[in-house]
Amino acid sequence: MEAAFASVDGHLAHLPWEQAIGSVRFEDLAPVSAFPVVPGRRWGPGWWWSATTGRHVVHGSAAMRTQLMMLDRHPEVTGLSARPVRLRWRDPADGRVRSWVPQLFARYTDGTGLLADCPSSLAAGGDRAQGARVVLEAACARVGWVYRQLEPPDPVMAANLRWLAGYRHLRYEGPPGLQDAVAEAFTVPRPLADGTVSVGDPLRVLPTVYHALWSGRLVARLDEPLSEQALVCAHRTDGEQDITAAGAAGLGRG
Repeated sequence: MEAAFASVDGHLAHLPWEQAIGSVRFEDLAPVSAFPVVPGRRWGPGWWWSATTGRHVVHGSAAMRTQLMMLDRHPEVTGLSARPVRLRWRDPADGRVRSWVPQLFARYTDGTGLLADCPSSLAAGGDRAQGARVVLEAACARVGWVYRQLEPPDPVMAANLRWLAGYRHLRYEGPPGLQDAVAEAFTVPRPLADGTVSVGDPLRVLPTVYHALWSGRLVARLDEPLSEQALVCAHRTDGEQDITAAGAAGLGRG
């Protein structure tokens, strides 16, 4: 298998797959091919600002933007990029050269990587996508990486995360004193509204609460509507579960 990617100087480079994964920082690469603009389609390419990297990542669909959002919140993800590599291989069945460009790349804290596609449904893409999936799963497994076709998340969870993502920037973190007060207010599980009011003016405190829920400093069930009565806690306790987008979508490596 061969990896083709845009080098830092803008030229197309080629390396054997096993050599590329040890020497190329895919999280820093520009897309090897652009996302198409299809006339008449309601959704076009756009940009996601990543709280993980402090940079923008291009996306080509609503489904891809949602998966970027979920990876951006994953505690073990340190880097993100879109379409950084084209993989080429020779099909043993007919000898033809095949290629595939995964939509997303994520780097984990241990240095391993995730290559992923973001279909609107797992049946999307037809036989070509399923054939590429088998090849890429095997190629990634050989080097300790993961390839996945990411399943669309539960709609309630996706809606909750879209709301919290609006507060992902560090400007919503608030001053250190406010962060500590919010953590203290939710030492034990309590309704979101009650804990917020106990700290001060909700207009001042809520952005810090939402940012803490995004970053994981506070936890809540995200598979249920995030209302003012949602139970929020600063620490995991028996019987409490932080249903994160990463876990629900199978973005972990286990």
